[in-house]
Amino acid sequence: MLFLSLSCCRSSSQEQASGQASSQGSMPVKVVKVERRNLSEKLTFTGTIEAWQKMNIVPDISGKIARIYVKEGDRVSQGQLLAELDTQSLRLQLQQAEAALAAARANFEDARKNKERMDRLFEEKAVSEQQYEKIKLAYEAAQAQLEQAQAAVNLLRHNLQVSQMKAPFSGVVASKNANEGDVINPMMGSFSASSGVLTLMDFSRVKIAIEISSNDVTRIYRGQKAEVRVPYLPDKVFEGEVNLITLTADPTTKKFKAEIAVNNPELLLRPGTFGEVTIEVASKPQALVIPQRAIIDNRFVFVVEGDRARKKEVVLGLETATEAEVLSGLREGELVIVEGNFGLVDGSPVTLIGEVKS
Repeated sequence: MLFLSLSCCRSSSQEQASGQASSQGSMPVKVVKVERRNLSEKLTFTGTIEAWQKMNIVPDISGKIARIYVKEGDRVSQGQLLAELDTQSLRLQLQQAEAALAAARANFEDARKNKERMDRLFEEKAVSEQQYEKIKLAYEAAQAQLEQAQAAVNLLRHNLQVSQMKAPFSGVVASKNANEGDVINPMMGSFSASSGVLTLMDFSRVKIAIEISSNDVTRIYRGQKAEVRVPYLPDKVFEGEVNLITLTADPTTKKFKAEIAVNNPELLLRPGTFGEVTIEVASKPQALVIPQRAIIDNRFVFVVEGDRARKKEVVLGLETATEAEVLSGLREGELVIVEGNFGLVDGSPVTLIGEVKS
């Protein structure tokens, strides 16, 4: 009886040891189920957001700023009066010029009548050629004086008109660079002349400047859709499109410059900030997809069959940084090893410890 008991204990101990050895030889692995879904390859760029239009508002003439009607941050409409120069001196000059024009016009009328009378007399040979030439020259001088007086009036009227600074487009006053009473001279390099009385921006539409490598430039074209994200609005995606691509690369960076246009009616995208641009350059609908980390040596994967790993050769199609399309070698629903697959050989014992979401 004692012998039988010892024999049973030894047999049980050997089976337990054998089970532990088998468990210790099995590789714990995690898998992903092969599935069909849309696969797309996207390129990501970072660029600076710029206003669609930006202009410094500067008068065409020099003078003292009389009024500024807007402040920084105001929305303005095209044609709206923003600021104007002091025009008192111009108005006095215009009055004087208009009086001179009236006198020149009267003088011209007299000269014209004299010439018409002299034309008839000269045809009748009632006056000498010398007398005729004298009246003709007086007429031409009066005509020149009239034209000069009219030009002076036109110039002053033009100066009065351009003394009013109006919005060339609808937008937002980005900055106020001068004050009422400041003297501005566009011909001088003063701060007012270079930066303007005001800076106006239209960023109801914005553009984002990006740089594209020579490897990727042929995959991007005008009109291509783009997604834009900014760090200060992490949950919002803006839709845009490629508006411009340069034909030649920058000689220093060897990259091509491109511009993304984005509608921004709520003015959420702010000029001067950074934006992340994502452009889809390839897509495959309902592709058989596996993670890149499942792929070994660009052509093999391991799948779990029972408690064994089976090595399979695959042919890949569209690839992204994290996923790949399988053209052949796998079936939908198979379990591909993504963790614990390095060091395996065909037939290696494995223990499935979890399934990873693809």
